[in-house]
Amino acid sequence: MPSLDSEDYDLQLPFGPPPVLPDVQKQLKEYLLCPDRLPIHDYEHAQQFWPRESNPRSLYHCDVSSSETVLKFDRDPSTGQLLDFREVYLSDVGTTAKNSMSLTRAPGPMSEATRGSANNFPFWPGGFPEPSLQDIQLEEDTDIDFDNNLLVVPPGFNCGVEFRPDNRTPVTKEVIKAEESTEVPEEVGNEVVVNLMELLQREEDFLGLWKDEIPKKQEIACPKVYLGKTLEIDQELDQLVPKEDIIPVLNISETATVKGPTSSQWAEVIDVSEPVRDFHQKIPDMAKTWDFELDIFQKQVGHYCQDLFTISCIELNIFQKQAILKLEEHSNVFVAAHTSAGKTVVAEYAIALSQRNKTRAVYTSPIKALSNQKYRDFKNTFGDVGLITGDFQINQTASCLIMTTEILRSMLYRGSEVCRDLEYVIFDEVHYINDSERGHVWEEVLILLPKHVSIVMLSATVPNTLEFAGWVGRTKQKKMFVISTPKRPVPLQHYLYTGSGGKSKSEMFLLLDQDGRFIDQGYAAAVAAKKSRETSFKSSYGPKNPRSQLNPKQEKTMWVGLIDHLRKEDKLPVVAFTLSRNRCDQTSESLTTVDLTTSDDKHRIRTFFQQVVVVGIKTVTVHLLCECSCGEANVFGKAVVKMQNLLMQGIGIHHSGILPILKEIVEMLFQEGKVKLLFATETFAMGVNMPARTVLFDSVRKFDGIEMRNLLPAEYIQMAGRAGRRGLDKTGTVIIICKSNVPGKLELREMMLGQPTLLQSKFRLTYSMILNLLRVQKISVEGMMSRSFKELNHQSSQSRYKKELKAVEEEMERINSAGHPVPNFDQLAEFYMSASEFLHLWSEVRGIVLTQPRAVREMIPGRILLIYHRTHANKLALLLKSEVFRREPVYKVLVLCNATSMPSGGDIQLEVVRKEPLTPHSSPLEEEPSESWYKMVGFAAGKEVFVPAGVPGHEVLTITAFDVFEITHFLVKVNSALILDDWIKRQNPRFKDAPIGQSCLQAVQELTELTHNIGSKTKKMEFVNVTKEMQIKDASLLTKLARVNELKAQLYDFECTRIANFEQQFEEVFRSKQLEEKREYLKMMQSDKSLSLYPEYMNRVNVLQALKYVDRNNAVQLKGKVACDIGNHELMITDLVYHNILMDIQPAEIAALLSCLVFQQRTNIKPKLIDSLKKDVCGLVARIPGYRFRGPRLNPQHFQNISVKQWVWNEVTLERLIMGPARYVLKIN
Repeated sequence: MPSLDSEDYDLQLPFGPPPVLPDVQKQLKEYLLCPDRLPIHDYEHAQQFWPRESNPRSLYHCDVSSSETVLKFDRDPSTGQLLDFREVYLSDVGTTAKNSMSLTRAPGPMSEATRGSANNFPFWPGGFPEPSLQDIQLEEDTDIDFDNNLLVVPPGFNCGVEFRPDNRTPVTKEVIKAEESTEVPEEVGNEVVVNLMELLQREEDFLGLWKDEIPKKQEIACPKVYLGKTLEIDQELDQLVPKEDIIPVLNISETATVKGPTSSQWAEVIDVSEPVRDFHQKIPDMAKTWDFELDIFQKQVGHYCQDLFTISCIELNIFQKQAILKLEEHSNVFVAAHTSAGKTVVAEYAIALSQRNKTRAVYTSPIKALSNQKYRDFKNTFGDVGLITGDFQINQTASCLIMTTEILRSMLYRGSEVCRDLEYVIFDEVHYINDSERGHVWEEVLILLPKHVSIVMLSATVPNTLEFAGWVGRTKQKKMFVISTPKRPVPLQHYLYTGSGGKSKSEMFLLLDQDGRFIDQGYAAAVAAKKSRETSFKSSYGPKNPRSQLNPKQEKTMWVGLIDHLRKEDKLPVVAFTLSRNRCDQTSESLTTVDLTTSDDKHRIRTFFQQVVVVGIKTVTVHLLCECSCGEANVFGKAVVKMQNLLMQGIGIHHSGILPILKEIVEMLFQEGKVKLLFATETFAMGVNMPARTVLFDSVRKFDGIEMRNLLPAEYIQMAGRAGRRGLDKTGTVIIICKSNVPGKLELREMMLGQPTLLQSKFRLTYSMILNLLRVQKISVEGMMSRSFKELNHQSSQSRYKKELKAVEEEMERINSAGHPVPNFDQLAEFYMSASEFLHLWSEVRGIVLTQPRAVREMIPGRILLIYHRTHANKLALLLKSEVFRREPVYKVLVLCNATSMPSGGDIQLEVVRKEPLTPHSSPLEEEPSESWYKMVGFAAGKEVFVPAGVPGHEVLTITAFDVFEITHFLVKVNSALILDDWIKRQNPRFKDAPIGQSCLQAVQELTELTHNIGSKTKKMEFVNVTKEMQIKDASLLTKLARVNELKAQLYDFECTRIANFEQQFEEVFRSKQLEEKREYLKMMQSDKSLSLYPEYMNRVNVLQALKYVDRNNAVQLKGKVACDIGNHELMITDLVYHNILMDIQPAEIAALLSCLVFQQRTNIKPKLIDSLKKDVCGLVARIPGYRFRGPRLNPQHFQNISVKQWVWNEVTLERLIMGPARYVLKIN
């Protein structure tokens, strides 16, 4: 009989061991937690102490540093006889993955070879400036400045110790009081006060602890001599040490780089219109060949290959050959081709090149389905292929690794050894960079790749390929070649389907032909068919009310009729894109009467299930079934049986809600042609090479997580591109099902013929990226931000900023060398600073104030304003019209002027002129005065309102909110429309001498009278009180308004503005100060502070410091290192672990609670939780610690209205639970 051990014995008992046996775990817990139960008398046995034996000599031991040289031997190449030994100097001695980013560092352990470690340094990214040898030597040899470069506060402390100028006496409160006191008694009565601290310091001085430092001149001189000797010694060693023999080996680090950009661009578009005639002469020995070479492929399809199709075939092979030529040159390639054009050929050749060169290639994809399919295809083609996703890890040491982009990003941050011999990285479906949630991953990976890695990007056709390729080339400092296709190899025909089964099952109307022409007649016929359905009451002609939502029976009838029509027209196989997983399941379940397979197909499907499901699930999934409850196992079994029954009918389902093994079965059977009708979601179209003859759209509207909207052109083209199989179909068929109403013509035209979405940057800062870069410290977060696609314009403008800064500094040097001839320079400079600050604040608050509801009601035609606009300083203006120009309010006003200064007929000023006072974009070296010059000169003129001399002229201006100085209470009744028409008419040269209109003349007279009355003090101007009458409650805005009023009052009190030649003297001051501001602005634009994400970065760093992930010096702490090991939601999960919140929860319950972080499906089904899980969820809130910084302590009562379902399934709730304090800090900063 077999032996029964204790484990088997426990398993056989239904309720565990008998109660007579003590519970070991309970005894151990009581022993540790209840010391009062320990014996009192024989305490010697209760606790033992092992004394430590001191060994002072162990302190003398230290590890020997690594040798800087190694012995190499020479052999006879013919006999192999050992000839001589020679000593060779090594580079990067002692460098490991824990302290170096060099490719020549020592390899790490084999366990970290593929995925790396969170403690490793990443390899140095390509495009980042590498530190030179001189920089490293200067950093190592520079002496420490003990006066200025020492920390006052130790790391981890809140305060430090301050010393007196002698650098040895601590400054305490008693010392400060003693210094402030004038009497310092040496004796108190007959007693002498002895300072023990002073005696101790004297003793330390005697021991030599406080010697004077070396003079500064000697400190500077020593490193110079030392560095010079070092360089001389290195040169002598280079001459004495024998050189190594040059052995021809493959060096993938030597890339085909370009010394400089051609035509100031880092990207070049390759012309695919001309054939490559000498292709085989350039590449006589190809790394991989295919059977569909141009001449062979045309023979295969020659039975129906027409002229148009032949031209498409020729162009297709041209773009493939051009890409292969660039891959052979080890260049970066961006292939933007149409769907099903054959982009995979380029990826396959890159993999073949890496295997021929004995290097590695990585193929990345945005979704797991594409990774699984490429693994199966490449496994059959290349053999040595591995797969790394969240579900599978197969052959991780293979020469070709297929993975998702997130996995590659993690490997780069963790310093994976795969990067050493990595030659090609292939980014499939790179247009996925537009994804708002995951697009930033692509940018991070492209920035972090080492310089020896060649980049191959595959994408659908996008408008701005050259711009995106230029960014990659600029980032990696290596030219990128763009190759595109002009048209699809298999054209598409788009139809509208209005049938509903029965006699109408063949109602399809051509909407877009294969040449891209929109057929208006087809759309009109489809609309007419739907309208005729409304008036028809024949039961055999489908539903009587087609505008209402179809019920399940009507929808089943429609699908059965459509499938039967497609089968008769030989349009199978079909991919039906249903933009909802629930509709995929419901529609497939309703088609129980549809059978699309033959007996041979059924036999193949049944056999395939026996091979895959029985073997695969038996080895992988049956173990999981044993751990599940009977109900869960029953649900799992039903899903398998349901999928098998559907596949036996020739119907498949493909979405993220089904099991991965069942999804893989569907993909493989679809590729074999056994699945005739596949219901899939949008992810199936993302690069999966499984084309069909026909594509159906269940609906052209989708929910994007925020709202229901129509499909974008790029989304529609991506899914419609699955139609048409190259070499098998002459055209592909795309059908849009119109269940209720026909979509609008404009909507369909925009969706089908609209411009694809531009590649746009979705780069964003994440806590994981910040922690990983702060951990390394050699690569800054600012450097990562500056190289993102978001900052492309900023990076390309750096050279222009440098040139402008050089010109400004030269001009400032010229002015400073001439001195300050202005006698009142200091006073005028003070006036300039006050006016500049006033204009800066004024430009910030004025636009906000005038958009307040009260201000909008006041700014009506006829309102009298006080304006400062260029030469029109301190003038009364009559408001004629308010409008919006480029999202900013602008106003047309009537002003008075002297008759001699009136503009000529062609000088109508209707354009908006606006310049920022403190950051002028125009160079201050220009002669044209800026807007701030006119306003400052106007301020110096005083408070007196402009009064025209003699008979006044008039002018119509277009001003901004920045020009409106005050809003008065005066209101004039005018006809503004007639005034504007009259003014515009008189700007025409034909009517420049025409008399002024009556309405305009009346407005000028009233404005003139009001101006003279105010100038003579007959009337007093009353202004609208912005703070009180407009009821502004924003604290920050009120603070700025108070400062504005204070500065406004100061501007009129400067005595220097009353000097005789004010404008002449102030011009020099203005010019000098503008140059200074321009210099500071240009320096700021070249610094990291000008980056768009820099404020957010500082806020996130404040959050990490407040949560103790980093210290005040941004050094990563223990919590930060733990967060680096977590892929998503790193702060939430780290805090849960760090505060032992999940300590008392069972592993299965932890998995259920954390499932909310990965659950994405929208469902209304309430999960049935067991009692222990409900208890854990309810107690989770009470156990969350309250962070005591800048924010309130979390109160569990805040979450009383949140249901258990939300706690388990809602990601936002858990983020609110953990990150509440962090969000509070981010908000107030």
